[in-house]
Amino acid sequence: MASAAEQLASNLNFSTFAKAEDLKKRLWFTLAALLVYRLGTHIPLPGLNPEAYAAAFQGQSGGILGLFNMFSGGAVERMAIFALGIMPYISASIIVQLMTSVVPALEALKKEGEQGRKIINQYTRYGTVLLGTVQAYAIAVGLQSGEGLVLDPGWFFITSAVITLVGGTMFLMWLGEQITARGIGNGISLIIFAGIVATLPTALAQTLDLGRTGAVSTLLILTVVVVAIAVIALIVFVERAQRRLLIQYPKRQVGNRMFQGDTSHLPLKLNTAGVIPAIFASSLLLLPATVVGFSGSSELPGWATAIVAALTHGHPVYMMFYGALIAFFAFFYTAIVFNPKDTADNLKKHGGFIPGIRPGDRTAEYIDYVLTRITTVGAVYLVFVCILPEILIARTGVPLALGGTSLLIVVSVTLDTVAQVQGHLIAQQYEGLIKKSKLRGGKRGR
Repeated sequence: MASAAEQLASNLNFSTFAKAEDLKKRLWFTLAALLVYRLGTHIPLPGLNPEAYAAAFQGQSGGILGLFNMFSGGAVERMAIFALGIMPYISASIIVQLMTSVVPALEALKKEGEQGRKIINQYTRYGTVLLGTVQAYAIAVGLQSGEGLVLDPGWFFITSAVITLVGGTMFLMWLGEQITARGIGNGISLIIFAGIVATLPTALAQTLDLGRTGAVSTLLILTVVVVAIAVIALIVFVERAQRRLLIQYPKRQVGNRMFQGDTSHLPLKLNTAGVIPAIFASSLLLLPATVVGFSGSSELPGWATAIVAALTHGHPVYMMFYGALIAFFAFFYTAIVFNPKDTADNLKKHGGFIPGIRPGDRTAEYIDYVLTRITTVGAVYLVFVCILPEILIARTGVPLALGGTSLLIVVSVTLDTVAQVQGHLIAQQYEGLIKKSKLRGGKRGR
């Protein structure tokens, strides 16, 4: 028999959406915030020569700049005030999460609930400022060292560029928090989502232009479309997949009444790490080519040339390291964000247990065993989703925006946002049912 939530979800329709005033306000706020973000990606950095920079960027678009440009919605290509994007905040968040597992003081803050979370978030903001300042300074110095990229080189340009870029990142961080609090979905994820989606029309236009000029056959373009649809279907299936561990609670007595023991589930996602492994692996592998490109050295040692050539899109060595790094970060990040020992202690504290498994250390070992197995499946899924589009990109020359990482982010954020919209609609129906029951109760009372 379907649950009450499933029955309500099956009855959702347009009239229910029309009555959800709070949901509509949240949607309008989210759209307005994303529009502000898109406007900021077109405001250029002061003191920059746009024509010279555009020409210089074309030679580096295949490196890590191309990846960051995709995540920033084209802001890096235009060197806009939002060129740093939200990546410093994501890096700071991951670093703080790693430190909470290493530093006992931060681990204790994590267990203090809401108050500890606020302090950790503040540390994350400080880390964002620090990382953003370092990256902005490196960008400013790199721009100034380029020939004709800066109109008036000097310390004034470096200072203004650092302040502008760091200020843009902090504004995006604040905007993401506002979307999370007053809008729909996770604000930081939606900002990355908006940046990727904004580059998709250009990528599609470039792909169709390749077909028009005969550089790519029509059959090959159709194959890419079919593979993209199949990858999207696979992402939807796996991201919704869970391994549910049965949790049982013993009988309890309250006063003179005996309550039957409850049963629940501990859901373990098949892909706990999300898209983080793909982003980290791409960044690390594209870093050598980008550093060489920025150095401006025309003559490199033979070993350096061989390394840069091997770590390019489509090369077998690149594919091998890319898959290995994705698998490594899938296990590493899962071990950071999910602690079986803490989960087992919480179950034991509340009287819950897994049938057939002794509470405490044995439960932690069993959860770790199951988590390791499903993470293996999740890592294989991530490698497949990211490597297959890379092979197509190398063979067909389709743009980076159609890669597995971008599809993974877009589909994951869409699923999360749709789930939150559905949750608001279900809550709206519950409120309507409660109001009707109160009115009927009042009439009967009279």
